[in-house]
Amino acid sequence: MPAAIPPAIEVSGVTRRFGKLEAVKDLTFTAEQGRVTALVGPNGCGKSTLMLMLTALLAPNQGNIRVCGYDPLTQSEEVRRRIGWMPDQFGTWDNLTVREVLTTVGATYFLDRDDCRQRAEMLLELLDLSSLADESAHVLSRGQKQRLGLARALIHEPEVLVLDEPASGLDPASRRNLRRLVRQFAEQGGSVLISSHILSELEEMADAVVMMEHGTCVAQRQVRELAESSTLWRFSGLHEGMLREALSSLGAEPEKFVPIADSITGEAEAYVTVRDLRHAALLLQRLAEKDVQLVGSGPAHGRLESAFLKDSADREKGAL
Repeated sequence: MPAAIPPAIEVSGVTRRFGKLEAVKDLTFTAEQGRVTALVGPNGCGKSTLMLMLTALLAPNQGNIRVCGYDPLTQSEEVRRRIGWMPDQFGTWDNLTVREVLTTVGATYFLDRDDCRQRAEMLLELLDLSSLADESAHVLSRGQKQRLGLARALIHEPEVLVLDEPASGLDPASRRNLRRLVRQFAEQGGSVLISSHILSELEEMADAVVMMEHGTCVAQRQVRELAESSTLWRFSGLHEGMLREALSSLGAEPEKFVPIADSITGEAEAYVTVRDLRHAALLLQRLAEKDVQLVGSGPAHGRLESAFLKDSADREKGAL
């Protein structure tokens, strides 16, 4: 039997305190090799603190971390050699050009000078920064700095990417390119841990999701599994009475119904909880057979957002 492939990232019972505040509390999860793992949670839940510990920039108070089998606390050089880190706030050296930023970072990893220059040019082209290569880095816009930050994280050909809010400030075309690059990196055997408040972006990139609240992991799932979870589905039609009557006859009473007069779209909107995608497809088929003048249907929220909101609501109910 072939040996099992070890996880790219292993976090076990990790806690990090700042004074009396526990930013991360008994956190445990794994991120598999060759996959994109999304880190989801509200502001202040410990995502950035976790990433600083993964990248050997902050030590945990307790617990164990392994990145490609190495401990960031005791084997920081091995970890930094294998990890590409893109923080939320990207600082620049005001006296360096965009190209010089990349070659300088490459030099800190002891890359061969010629290889480093070639890789810098490739990344400038890949991230649409070639026209800015000789500009001072400090004049870049927020989105341009984000792209340079990603190029900087990739300069030494890491095995693992840790990306904190990489889509922040990016225009639609750059976001699409980011999704493509992240998926390509994973398909070529790399591993990605990525956080973002734009859950729809993560849903298009991620294979797995780790949900955090109050510094700990409250759920870890495969994104494909979310298709089998109940979610709120929106059905819109041109005749509100027919839509109401049809849903009632099918035993699918809406949790919320927006009449045409109150709808921004000029359509009646019914919001129904469906058990899974098969149930949604069957309900759509039955409504079409009743000729209720449907003009649209789809999830009211993305799968990641729905799962996170549902889990949060379930935990609040359990605490009452």
